[in-house]
Amino acid sequence: MSFNIGLSGLYAANKQLDVTGNNIANVATAGFKSSRAEFADVYSATRLGSGSKVIGNGVRLANVSQQFTQGDINNTGNVLDMGINGSGFFTLSDNGSITYTRAGTFKVDKDGFITNTDYTSRLQGYGVDANGKIINGVLTDLKIDTSNLAPKSTSLVTSTINLNSTAPVIDDTVAAGKFDPTNTATYTKSFSTPIYDSQGNSHVMDQYMVKTGANTWKVYTLVDGRNPDATGSDPKTTAPVASTMSFDSTGKLTQVSTPDPANPATPIISSDLKLTGWVPGTVTNGVWKANGASANPAGITISMAKTTQFNADTARSIPTQDGYATGQITNLTIDGTGTLFANFSNNQSKAIGQVALASFTNEQGLQPVGGTAWKETFASGIPGYDAPETGTLGSVVSNSLEESNVNLTNELVDLIKGQSNYQANAKTISTQSTIMQTIIQMT
Repeated sequence: MSFNIGLSGLYAANKQLDVTGNNIANVATAGFKSSRAEFADVYSATRLGSGSKVIGNGVRLANVSQQFTQGDINNTGNVLDMGINGSGFFTLSDNGSITYTRAGTFKVDKDGFITNTDYTSRLQGYGVDANGKIINGVLTDLKIDTSNLAPKSTSLVTSTINLNSTAPVIDDTVAAGKFDPTNTATYTKSFSTPIYDSQGNSHVMDQYMVKTGANTWKVYTLVDGRNPDATGSDPKTTAPVASTMSFDSTGKLTQVSTPDPANPATPIISSDLKLTGWVPGTVTNGVWKANGASANPAGITISMAKTTQFNADTARSIPTQDGYATGQITNLTIDGTGTLFANFSNNQSKAIGQVALASFTNEQGLQPVGGTAWKETFASGIPGYDAPETGTLGSVVSNSLEESNVNLTNELVDLIKGQSNYQANAKTISTQSTIMQTIIQMT
């Protein structure tokens, strides 16, 4: 019996050394989770149960459990290196064979798909629709779309403007005060804003502010130096139409009145200006010619709601407008929610996918399959998929990798303990051998 007890101890100590050695060997493996050898004692029993004086029959290896504690996340500078700060798992698919990993060392294959280091399994996530909206709930192979971003025609221009309440009044009822964009004496201030047509061509929209009375200003809007509603050969043949802005005694905008081309007797009252008849084109030697592009079908709304009239310099904040030219992809960024953004040369960005993370009821039930990956088992339960930063899944940290959670100091101490256990059990066998020799000599 004692020989068997000693042998079971040697076997257990050897397994402990194996587990510790494996931990030490993977101390630099990204996403690796350390293991722990768990042992149980062995007792023999009679049919009716063990008695109070039954001696144990040694030890057995009960389980080798992995410890899914968080590893340190260190910066690498590679945008496709991703670490998980939480309990989720990346999901990989190799032609339908699903594995899970914490090692975010991802690459891009020749077809643009995001894969693991071996280029054998593709990272799973959520795709996007034509408008860049994430399609949640359906896993797909994540792919980096490097196509150009199509242009968008401008539909909205916004800015914050202050008009100086002490600016001199310009009498536009006399010839000297008639608005003329080439004569600075006929307007108080001008502002320029770039806008875009359907082909991504840039045009200049100029707004000329003219103070015509107390708390009253007129706004003349030109595109490319001409009346946006004119299509004649000479841009000066059709004078620009002015909108009138009215302010109250506190300097707040009360309304913007614009003549309605369809019904001149009834002006359009709003806080916005609207360019509805603009057709992109150019004037060369006094001849206007359309360039084949088009403006936004719904027109361009110029929001004037944030315009004030205070005793301060006439000035405008940096305007914003929602049009842009064609863009070529310049780089990729990934935020904490795992959303992949393609950034373009026209200063635009577009979502092209989102990493999905998996979670399990029992992480200890996952089956290690090598390559710092696991497979689902009956013991682990089925995976639950969701976007990062949901529940306990954690966030995705781009340009970083999660290091192994192996504590090297503890492993070295365990190595010494395992060696001592092995020697002690070997001594048990040696002592039993000596006793056996003594009994043999007595007979």
